[in-house]
Amino acid sequence: MSTKEIMLQVAKKLPANATLADAIYELEFRQAVEQGLASLDRGERVTLAQARKQIPKWVSKYSSRKTR
Repeated sequence: MSTKEIMLQVAKKLPANATLADAIYELEFRQAVEQGLASLDRGERVTLAQARKQIPKWVSKYSSRKTR
């Protein structure tokens, strides 16, 4: 899927009153998920202990989003 197609797909799922910040958040989140899946496909894995150390970073990065 092309970048443009991904952007259009994300835009279609946003509510009519979504802000530019909402759109950026959704695109960043999707990119992070896709990067994670790609690393799994490459056989790159982390231990549970390593993942637990990373969770606070993930939560702080994506919890700053304002609710609609």
